[in-house]
Amino acid sequence: MAEVLDSGLAIIATTALVVAVYLLALRLFVASGHLPILHPLLSGGLLLALIVFAVYPDYASFRRYSAPFYWLLGPATVALALPLHHELRRLRAVLTPLVVAIAGGAVIAPVVAIGLAAALGGREILSSVATKSVSTPIALGVAETIGAIAPLAAGLVIFTGVVGVMVAEPLLRLLGIGDERILGVALGVNAHGAGTARAFEISPRCGAFASLAMGLTGLLTALALPLLMHILGGWEGG
Repeated sequence: MAEVLDSGLAIIATTALVVAVYLLALRLFVASGHLPILHPLLSGGLLLALIVFAVYPDYASFRRYSAPFYWLLGPATVALALPLHHELRRLRAVLTPLVVAIAGGAVIAPVVAIGLAAALGGREILSSVATKSVSTPIALGVAETIGAIAPLAAGLVIFTGVVGVMVAEPLLRLLGIGDERILGVALGVNAHGAGTARAFEISPRCGAFASLAMGLTGLLTALALPLLMHILGGWEGG
């Protein structure tokens, strides 16, 4: 009974810690005028990592006590279907080019990642990097399937999301692309959850296209990546 009570208190304390760190990071982000380098995922993640290193015996303990957040990742992702429903008419009007663009991005992202990571060596590294362009719950599920390092995969997902938010919008603006539909797809494919959140800050329309792009990219990656890694498995044996 005492062990259960201790575990329950640890979960409550960890939940409060994560929420407090996020709110602090969010406040800093807003106060800076939404400076990309101070995005809550980046600044909050770094601060939380330092606290975990100093307070918790190991990462496994922190993950166990922060289980409610892992559970909420799935419902939060599914909830993005609501804005899709509201923008369904606009989505149908460009469905064919939209699906082609998203499918192309979903294929290119892991292939490029694997190519860049090949120099690092090790199948686990390759597998972990390959999951970088999907949302965290999908990345963690795929990581288990293909033998990747789950914490590394999750870290790369967050890093990719933050970099995508910092780079995608300014790059498209520089190229003279101002269509919110294109911007939404670019953010959803390349920056998944963080990009979709940014897209909703731009407009509901941009957010809807980002939601669809993120969802389809995750689905295609979950289906195709295990097969791709199986095909590439022959590289270990020469």
